[in-house]
Amino acid sequence: MLKCTINGVELEVKEGTSIIQAMFDNHQKIAHYCWHPGLSIAGVCRLCMVEIEGNPRLQIACNTVVTEGMNINNTSSKVQEAVKWGLDFHLINHPLDCPICDQAGECGLQDQYMEFGQYTSEMAEPKQKKRKVVDLGPTIVLDSERCILCSRCVRFTDEVSKTNELGIFNRGDHAEIGTHDGKKLDNRYSLNTVDICPVGALTSKDFRFKQRAWYLKDSDTICNGCSTGCNVKVYFNKEGLFRVKPRFNAEVNGHWMCDDGRNTYKFVNKEARLEKSQEYKNGAWNVTGAAGAVTKSFSKLLASAQPEEIGLVLTGQLTNEEYESILNTFTNTLKTKNIYHWKSPETEKNNFDGLLIRADKNPNTNGLLAAFKKHGISSTWTDLEAKLNSKQIKNLVVIGPENIAVYKDIETQVNLFTKASNLMYFTSAQVAALKASQNIQSVTLIPLKTFIEKSGSFTNHAGKVQAFKKVTTIVSDALNVNEVAQLLAGQEIKLQFVPTENLFIAENLRPDQVRLELRKKNEFFFNKG
Repeated sequence: MLKCTINGVELEVKEGTSIIQAMFDNHQKIAHYCWHPGLSIAGVCRLCMVEIEGNPRLQIACNTVVTEGMNINNTSSKVQEAVKWGLDFHLINHPLDCPICDQAGECGLQDQYMEFGQYTSEMAEPKQKKRKVVDLGPTIVLDSERCILCSRCVRFTDEVSKTNELGIFNRGDHAEIGTHDGKKLDNRYSLNTVDICPVGALTSKDFRFKQRAWYLKDSDTICNGCSTGCNVKVYFNKEGLFRVKPRFNAEVNGHWMCDDGRNTYKFVNKEARLEKSQEYKNGAWNVTGAAGAVTKSFSKLLASAQPEEIGLVLTGQLTNEEYESILNTFTNTLKTKNIYHWKSPETEKNNFDGLLIRADKNPNTNGLLAAFKKHGISSTWTDLEAKLNSKQIKNLVVIGPENIAVYKDIETQVNLFTKASNLMYFTSAQVAALKASQNIQSVTLIPLKTFIEKSGSFTNHAGKVQAFKKVTTIVSDALNVNEVAQLLAGQEIKLQFVPTENLFIAENLRPDQVRLELRKKNEFFFNKG
């Protein structure tokens, strides 16, 4: 460890640490654009100027390593003047389009100007015009005028995704970011370039113009798009979720996440959800009562059935805590071992792209397998098929996947499930395949909460257990599997809905008696899509 002083604060840092990293690690502010802790040093923005005692010239903090006894500051008038000139240079050709820029409210230029700039510009020359609304590929739009040539996106495609689509072309004030001739920015990590763009030059086609940053809240959770378990932030308001972005975890995903994982917010929102319990009887589908009451009604049916007549199907998309509670109910209370793992088609493949993406598209396959082992469950899918075809299993409970898109075999398996005399299908998703099945006898659909609406933990591919907390409520009548387990065991439960800023639900009421109160603040109402 080396001792140094930064802005009057004595610190100890590891040998080889740059000044800018030392400042970030100790929550000290410093102007910068091109530096990013997950990328190589470029040193092109020249904003991270610091004054080092004994050195007559200012130095850039990103490419200067701390040495023993070094005394550093970035608060002197000499440094502040240099940073102001640097910002002035970056803004020479930047368009004044903050009101229409998708990055407004979370823009590095705005933040840096308010923190380190606030000067009166003396530039009288006309701005250099560049291309706007450039289609770089399936996910990203470029506004060349806004680009400050920090080169973060270029370094990302060179060093992280290793797909090399981007480069800086031309020279001087004609220089601009672009794709190499004949290439598109089309890789499975492309949207990370939007995250690291410090201005509004690179924008996501999916999120573009959907919301202003100040109308969104954010919360930490774990991505459930595959078995990597990337740490992420989700951005939401009372209308639902709008985007997912990576959150740094050195042991799991570093600074990045894949583009597929960013789409997980879509199956959480109401447009894709089962909101009310539904029942198929006598050739027609009908909306039934509250989810809790409907689930409770099945406890008597299961309690009166023989253990060998009862079956349970689980996927790798539930929490560790939910596996424990539902398996306790079925193995200890209902005394059945007819419990099966519904694997998505690629679950057992070991495919890995070398960065983050894994073939198993379930976040908690390892958690399910550990729970099966603990409870002595070894039933095979062939066994389930045989027992349904022979009508041995008459009452089947399926807790289906919430990320339904990764279950390519859903139509086939739903046709199998409907061979049961009584099918209780718990799901957060609208299951079109179920309603189209030709085998339907008696089916009840009951809404479940998604990973955004509950707390728990996932065990990723490496065996790392990661806890997460509830973010918000999207479907108020949905249950989590802990509640399902208690109700099917014949227990009485009190469904409590935690009030949020915009949604208040009275306690001690059945879900069908719920009163909602919306508190409207200075918010912007809009039509999505």
